Amino acid sequence: MTKVLMKGNEAIGAAAIQAGCKYFFGYPITPQSELPEYMSRELPKAGGVFLQAESEVAAINMVYGAAGAGARVMTSSSSPGVSLKQEGISYIAGAELPCLIVNIMRGGPGLGSIQPSQTDYFQATRGGGNGDYRMVVFAPADVQELVDLIIEGFDIADQYRNPVMVLGDGMIGQMMEPVEFKAPAKRELPEKDWATVGTGGKRKPNIINSLYIAPEALEEHNIKLQAKYRTMKENEVRVDSYNIEDADVVIAAYGTTARIAKTAIGKLEKEGYKVGLIRPITLWPYPYDEFKKINPNCKGVLTVEMNSGQMVDDVKIAVEGRFPVSFYGRTGGMVPTPDAIIEHVKKIYGGEK
Repeated sequence: MTKVLMKGNEAIGAAAIQAGCKYFFGYPITPQSELPEYMSRELPKAGGVFLQAESEVAAINMVYGAAGAGARVMTSSSSPGVSLKQEGISYIAGAELPCLIVNIMRGGPGLGSIQPSQTDYFQATRGGGNGDYRMVVFAPADVQELVDLIIEGFDIADQYRNPVMVLGDGMIGQMMEPVEFKAPAKRELPEKDWATVGTGGKRKPNIINSLYIAPEALEEHNIKLQAKYRTMKENEVRVDSYNIEDADVVIAAYGTTARIAKTAIGKLEKEGYKVGLIRPITLWPYPYDEFKKINPNCKGVLTVEMNSGQMVDDVKIAVEGRFPVSFYGRTGGMVPTPDAIIEHVKKIYGGEK
């Protein structure tokens, strides 16, 4: 299969079209603007519809409508734009509608900067909107993985009738790498017999709704949703790990930061250090069980992120007090360097080897 050199943002669009996306609603914001630009040019060629909404709030509610009609639909934005979509995302999760949401993160809080960041971890994994909803959250580390997860993400959304988020940083969106477009593993997807496509006079009308006035009815709905989320936890955890059974120190990192950590680990190994890596590919469901495989004599786990410390909370939950957990991060669009990671690993070791 031929590989094509593509920028991350444009590769997202190409993958979405291959996955059968027919509608894209969005609003431009750096550093993901190449994605709506690509979709505006290419989606109509594939028989789809691109619409630049008047705002992020409008865009996510257009997604709600298209998803309710059973279409494959997506939206994208960057950090503060995704903040504006949170109410709509909660509505979509509550109404059990499938869609794909892409967040190419930038520095914050507020408008922040246009530089790469990982400061939306809490927003994505804890739910920025109201209610006890969850969605599968992918954190790709390169453009090929980004493409693969976009394509699979549409299937996962359809399987569970739930929004799926792909969470990348600005570097993932802007970098260019060779990619190939592969079909995902075959899933048995349910019929969309719930969609509002007209009755043809043959059945009662379908109703798309997240409003339950009676508390008993809303509780029953939430119990149903939680059962679905448990199934997601059982089936959709993704993780990549390296040398954790023999490591004296383990680094936990995701996305672009994990790639930087791999470079640091390569240098440390040449100096005789034993360092492993746990790279969550799904930030939710989180791969807690992978941390049980860490060498019981490990000196500590170092969490590295482009934020002030967000995934570190999940690492502490996963470790369950078995090892010390430390954190190193850069914020505001600053990117961790391999040498700085090496310095923090050596501190955990207790000095030079």
